Amino acid sequence: MSDVEDPLTPEERSKRMALVRARNTKPEMRVRRLVHSLGYRYRLHARDLPGCPDLVFRGRRKVIFVHGCFWHRHNCAMGNRMPKSRVEFWREKLEGNKKRDAQIRRQLRKEGWSIMVVWECQTTPTRIRRLVKRITRFLGETRRAL
Repeated sequence: MSDVEDPLTPEERSKRMALVRARNTKPEMRVRRLVHSLGYRYRLHARDLPGCPDLVFRGRRKVIFVHGCFWHRHNCAMGNRMPKSRVEFWREKLEGNKKRDAQIRRQLRKEGWSIMVVWECQTTPTRIRRLVKRITRFLGETRRAL
């Protein structure tokens, strides 16, 4: 497959990529609001843990990662997209992300942490009920309920 030339200049591409956020994304904020509304309390982006998980529940030894479907290669319509330009670069980049995610999960499990991954497509309003069930099953009783 031949690479299509990028329609943006390197400067324009750089500016656009700089807008891509790693933290406080819309899906992450939806999950944070949901988890808080369910009565759970957490810490954000623990740098002392492998992969700097998005939500950390230290007392429960549980973490939640909120992954963008495209960036972390979820098996859904959004995750299966591939840019039309610089295809080989993007294939390597995105596969590298996927491999790094797997390594981080292995490392966290080895250290005794339980992990939940919430995908961007699972945070839509039509799927929120399912997400509530998954989160409460994963985290267990809230402190208020105990």
